[in-house]
Amino acid sequence: MRRREFITLVGGAAAWPLAARAQQPSKLPTIGLLVPGTPASHGQWFGVLVQRLRELGWIEGRTVTLEVRWAEGHVKGLAEIATEFVRLKVDVIVTSGTPAVVQAMQATSVIPIVSAVMGDPVASGLVASLARPGGNITGLSVLAPDLGGKRLELLREVVPGLRRLAFLGHVSNPIVVQEMGEVQAAAHTLGLDVVTLEIRGPEDIMPAFEALKSRAQALYIAGDPLVLTNRARINTLVLAARLPAVYGQREYVEPGGLMSYGPNFPELFRRVGDYVDKILRGAKPGDLPVEQPTKFDLIINLTTARALGLEVPPSLLARADEVIE
Repeated sequence: MRRREFITLVGGAAAWPLAARAQQPSKLPTIGLLVPGTPASHGQWFGVLVQRLRELGWIEGRTVTLEVRWAEGHVKGLAEIATEFVRLKVDVIVTSGTPAVVQAMQATSVIPIVSAVMGDPVASGLVASLARPGGNITGLSVLAPDLGGKRLELLREVVPGLRRLAFLGHVSNPIVVQEMGEVQAAAHTLGLDVVTLEIRGPEDIMPAFEALKSRAQALYIAGDPLVLTNRARINTLVLAARLPAVYGQREYVEPGGLMSYGPNFPELFRRVGDYVDKILRGAKPGDLPVEQPTKFDLIINLTTARALGLEVPPSLLARADEVIE
């Protein structure tokens, strides 16, 4: 399913009046899609999920009902949507990101919750263990302690004289705080000084960049729903500051970011479809092991590198999964 088709589908579903929904066959199982961001930021990923469900026989309006809600990067919105899904008595809640899972967990300990992305679900208290989650939550963990260090090493290959690094992250997200600690430790090992730019809402983005000024030679941007939803603004500010930046997802690089290294998100959402299929067929989420990514992508925007006057080593280009020109 193409991204535009999915946005049309879920946009229409989100706008249906409750009376219209009530006219649908009550026997159909209902999936609540708790989307942390917007159609522009998360639509294509959830579209992959919907396509995978169709492949498995779960077709909207025929074998399953989809309830789609967009939180647009707001934690308060996540809580409200989770509460609504409990009231609607959906059969499973599907979401992405630790903050969304936390809000869903606070709303229900009974309805299965499946997440395409979680940081460290064990340390966050979401599951008892990866092998045996034990409760009503399962899905995929993107926990990879060495990812921060790997991204810094890649950044240093493009900026060989790097000494001063800025870290931008949404510090209300505990997983971002954990990532910040990992990046700071890796930076210390590499002899880099780190400036932290903490944001808690969209209104903090511009002041963060104003405070940055010329204090760093490069930027590490920790992705989460708030940052992803505002990636166009952030990319514009990064390019205006003429800073090479490394990200965790391809979606930042396509519109002008320099490079990204991280899990293949479409693949994560596709795998979530398999979890949902098993649960709708009777499996308990607590018996389904939390899995981890198997595919990591290195994406480089060569056009941005040239605009910044950077020379990307041929050896790095050869290792890239995709080069954008």
